[in-house]
Amino acid sequence: MTTSWTITPISVDHFDSRAILRAYLTDVASRYWGRPATGAEVDQALAEAPSSDLVPPTGAFLVARLPDGTVTGCAGTRVVRPGLNELTKVYVRPAHRGQGGGARLVAAAEEAARSLGAEVLRLDTRHDLVEARALYTRVGYTEVEPFNDDKYAEHWFSKSLV
Repeated sequence: MTTSWTITPISVDHFDSRAILRAYLTDVASRYWGRPATGAEVDQALAEAPSSDLVPPTGAFLVARLPDGTVTGCAGTRVVRPGLNELTKVYVRPAHRGQGGGARLVAAAEEAARSLGAEVLRLDTRHDLVEARALYTRVGYTEVEPFNDDKYAEHWFSKSLV
């Protein structure tokens, strides 16, 4: 149950951050390709979508943990421009899904975005990530017109934080 999870900011360079980001990208890349992603594909995805800006004052990276220290998920936010942030890298390990952790991670990322001055939080996602799209709708995000031309973006969402 997520009531025992703690969600805290952490450096994207920390071992736990690197491990959960790799798990996230392995999961989404495998789903995209319809087969297990190779290490080289995950390395390429990490290089194409760096997380180095998910640190104050340009962003924040959060991890969720069980009381024993097991990392269960992550979420990040980055400043796009003053007043506008992007929600990114939202992930809950498969063994820990269905417990409300995704919603808690999004709420923590929203709070981090507010602390960075965000009034609006937006995100993009793929069509096949149906659970993510359902989560975003459930926690108050509205589907909007495309705001980027990212090759993996097929749905765009936004939420007012004020």
